[in-house]
Amino acid sequence: MPTTLDIQSRLSVFIPLYYAVWADAVLTPSEVKVVEDMIHTQSWLSDEERLRLLESIHPQNPPSTDTLKLWLEHIKALHPKQDATLFALGIQLAKQGGFFFNGEATQLEKAFLQVEQKLGWISRELVYNFVPELRQSVTQQQHTVASFKIEQLQNVLDGEHATLIKQVKTFLSDPEFAYLDTDNLTERREKVLHWCKLLARQGYGALAYPKEFGGKADMAAYFTVMETLSYHDLSMVVKFGVQFGLWGMSVYFLGTEKHHRQYLAKIGTLELPGCFAMTETGHGSNVRGIETTATYQHANRSFIIHTPHEIAQKEYIGNAALHGRMATVFAKMIIDGKDYGVAAFVVPLRDEKGNTLPGVTITDCGRKMGLNGVDNGKISFNQVEIPYDNLLDRFAGVDDDGKFTSPIASDNRRFFTMLGTLVGGRIGIPRSALSASKSALTIAIQYGDKRRQFGPEGAAEVPILNYRTHQRRLIPLLANAYALHFSLQYLTQRFVNRTEEEMQEIEALAAGLKAFATWNNTHTLQTARECCGGKGYLSENRIDDLKNDSDIYTTFEGDNTVLLQLVAKSRLTEFKQEFSNMNAFGILNYVASQAKTTITEMNPFAVRNTEDDHLLDFDFHLSAFKYRERDILTSAAKRLKRHLDSGMDSFDAFNVCQHHLVEAGMAHIERVVLEQFQQVAEKTKDEGCKKILQQLCQLFAINLLDQHKGWYLENGYMEGVKTKAIRKMLNQLCWDVRQEAVPLTQAFGIPDALLSAPIVVN
Repeated sequence: MPTTLDIQSRLSVFIPLYYAVWADAVLTPSEVKVVEDMIHTQSWLSDEERLRLLESIHPQNPPSTDTLKLWLEHIKALHPKQDATLFALGIQLAKQGGFFFNGEATQLEKAFLQVEQKLGWISRELVYNFVPELRQSVTQQQHTVASFKIEQLQNVLDGEHATLIKQVKTFLSDPEFAYLDTDNLTERREKVLHWCKLLARQGYGALAYPKEFGGKADMAAYFTVMETLSYHDLSMVVKFGVQFGLWGMSVYFLGTEKHHRQYLAKIGTLELPGCFAMTETGHGSNVRGIETTATYQHANRSFIIHTPHEIAQKEYIGNAALHGRMATVFAKMIIDGKDYGVAAFVVPLRDEKGNTLPGVTITDCGRKMGLNGVDNGKISFNQVEIPYDNLLDRFAGVDDDGKFTSPIASDNRRFFTMLGTLVGGRIGIPRSALSASKSALTIAIQYGDKRRQFGPEGAAEVPILNYRTHQRRLIPLLANAYALHFSLQYLTQRFVNRTEEEMQEIEALAAGLKAFATWNNTHTLQTARECCGGKGYLSENRIDDLKNDSDIYTTFEGDNTVLLQLVAKSRLTEFKQEFSNMNAFGILNYVASQAKTTITEMNPFAVRNTEDDHLLDFDFHLSAFKYRERDILTSAAKRLKRHLDSGMDSFDAFNVCQHHLVEAGMAHIERVVLEQFQQVAEKTKDEGCKKILQQLCQLFAINLLDQHKGWYLENGYMEGVKTKAIRKMLNQLCWDVRQEAVPLTQAFGIPDALLSAPIVVN
């Protein structure tokens, strides 16, 4: 029979200690030895008492459940305070039984403290075992509040298009747009087509077209609609973008008035479904290398469109498998056997009844990882003849004598000017990705605020959003979403108000932001899914569709790694021009300014400065980002020059430096994003909104500084004490923003209907 300690004996002084020892029902050998050693040191114990205490600590002689509960009842009846110790509680129990300790008390108190120290116990934590309600942890107390007006912040986000955004959200919330739960490919594709027709009927597809063709000549409004639609089904968004963006905009930007009159109105109403046929099986990002030919026939003023072999077929073409009746086809223009480079042609694919036309072969790409509401297909042409007027001739044509003509003499400039007009796709895709990120963050953060898990021993469970690791995973991504929102608005305005001189810079900016936003989206969706546990894996909660449908965004409109190299090459060109345009005095000024930067930012105090005001300072953030951007670009330029000076082929030199160029491109984009975020935060008039935007901007910067701490340490821009302080500040900012995280997602204004069945915690 197990022996127990009697509450009516002087051994009751040991009950709090023994309860703590047996609380987890497992005694390790080291724990047993610590208590046994303590018992043997108590000279005031009789042999019988010592034996009873030793028997009560034997691993095979545990107290019964009822005994443990009885001990706990007696301890609770003492009404312990926060600062109570096991010894003090034991003395109280003994006194209640009429037993008092005099000289033995000092020896016993010291012994109790030694046991606690050797077992790694903390007295105040032990008291919580007896009275859990005494615990008032900071983690338990954190909760959702808003220091700003949600509607006001939503107005800041929506800007001048607030009314349009509200209209689109209301339209999408109609039961007609209820999500379709089906694995039937045909049913899904037809539903997406139906949705796009409803959107076209509202005039949303034609917004960017001239007014005489049913539009409003408002490119910014078109991008706003596309971003807002992305809170809904992304298959619908992509089909919308292919029809009204890629197909319609290629006719608009690459064609002339005759094409506009013939096609734009019908494209805008979806009376004429079409495709954008650029990508070939053998040539993805390398548009210049496409092999489809368009051979000019002067005798009857026509072109022969032809696919010379299988890997020259157009592949992954949206709208091609089922619905497209015409396509903008990119092909090499051949005149009298001479290649004049890539041009664009309108090529019929199907008749009005949907029958494929002679010489055109279309095959269905079939089921994909996502976006199965879009009918992607492969297109091959076998000597398909089209009239001359089907050439989109804004940049290339053939005169009456059969000679090539162009307003741009340079082949290189003509090619890049043509592609530059189509940069809109690299604006629409990142804005769509941002909406997907916002949806996922709304789901995951609001779930984390409600879902309770674990908590202090014996106390209520704690919302998982209160846990620091959960905050570190989600809150910086929330800051990223806000940062990207403002930088993509900046990009859109630059594109809408562009001049020809700015186009190269805008193209590079669009390429880089597309890479940043879509990679960030992929990471955000995966993190959000994990942070919702099994609930996030359920299809009803949208994250699976968002993940599968937007994953392709990292390679849509150009592979991200390739795009960042484009950014870096653009920056190298500017870098070279900056120096070539300088006289000797200018170069001296540049060197002096760089030296001043080094003296100011890399002095012993600056590299070790860990004061909060400094770490949160906007000027420090921007200076650090600019320094990194400039240093990486400079070192890449020096590295390339060194290889070229040694006789290395320029192609090999760029290949050797590819990863360096990618890093240079990303450093540039990160600086632009931060700069735009800071400007918006500073000029926001509402004080509540301004404060939270400044805090998010600080978090965005600090998070990236933490991610790049290795680089800053390697380059002597910071020392370890400072990078540690940055990490600590990152944790603190996440903790501070957590309480406003839910209101910050509510400011996105995503209707519940578009979140489908949001995760609900009972």
